[in-house]
Amino acid sequence: MKASTFQILIIGLLCLAIAGLSGGLYNQYQRVAELQSTNTLHLQTLDTLQRDSNALKDTQEKLQYALKDLKQMVNSGEQQANTLDPMLDQWAQEIQELRDGLAARATVVDLTALRTRLEQVEQQLLDLRTQPSPPPPTPAATRAKKTARPKPAPLSPPFTVLGVESRGGERFLAVAPHNSRALMDVRLLHSGEQLGTWQLKVLEPNSAIFAVAAQPDQTVHLP
Repeated sequence: MKASTFQILIIGLLCLAIAGLSGGLYNQYQRVAELQSTNTLHLQTLDTLQRDSNALKDTQEKLQYALKDLKQMVNSGEQQANTLDPMLDQWAQEIQELRDGLAARATVVDLTALRTRLEQVEQQLLDLRTQPSPPPPTPAATRAKKTARPKPAPLSPPFTVLGVESRGGERFLAVAPHNSRALMDVRLLHSGEQLGTWQLKVLEPNSAIFAVAAQPDQTVHLP
């Protein structure tokens, strides 16, 4: 074998060895990178778990303090209940005694008042029986009483009657305030409608009958 061929063979072997080493180193580098990435994820997960653990510890401590306060409140409530129960029983007994006393007093007072009232009624009945009955009224006195009653004077309406108008086949009474003839002040009243305390009951051909509060019916003649 020639020397040049041997050298080429050696160089080729060296190149192959270098290529193999390079591939192995690259694979190792990738593996190391993957391990570093995985390690970073694990560290992040560990930090998260650590924070959660610290938060749980804080919550546990708060719950322990709250439980302690609750136990103290329960113990205090039981002590207060043990103190208040006898007092409540005593108050209930005193209230019942007061009710019984008031009921007995009310019964005595009512009986006394009722007895006094009965005595008064009996005395009034005796007085009525002993009094002479008045003579019956004579027809002349009855007629005098009837004729003595004054006839109420007719009232003046608080408005002026202008006349009657027909609208849609129905009759309306036209009225307006005193000393006013303005068209805007004229109002048309139908049977049953009211102006002030005067309510139109019936609209007759020549007059209008009004119902007035606390007064007899008033008749107003049409112009």
